[in-house]
Amino acid sequence: MNVEEVRKYCLAFPEATENLQWGDDLCFKIRGKIFATVALTATPQKLCFKCAPEMFADLIEREDIRPAPYVGRYKWVILDRLDALRGGEMKELIRQSYEMVATKAPKGRAKKPKRRGLRRS
Repeated sequence: MNVEEVRKYCLAFPEATENLQWGDDLCFKIRGKIFATVALTATPQKLCFKCAPEMFADLIEREDIRPAPYVGRYKWVILDRLDALRGGEMKELIRQSYEMVATKAPKGRAKKPKRRGLRRS
């Protein structure tokens, strides 16, 4: 997968959004929580996502995949190349990351009525 394919795939999830963060990292979020990032200016480009603990152990044994800086202890991995995984496997792992993050992302809040000034007694 290339960056545009990753982008289209991530944005196809319900409520998924994107924004640039930390310089040139393209972050994909669900209700404000990141489920995947792509380092756009890195050569080659890198992909980071959350994974299940048993998958984390398997993935970091593979070439060009390692624990992600700062968040590896939370079972996030970074792919040093976008072709470190086959497209189908990458899609499945991104989907799992989205689902894990979505279950913990804050739910939408009902809008509070607007306050119309303070009442004085």
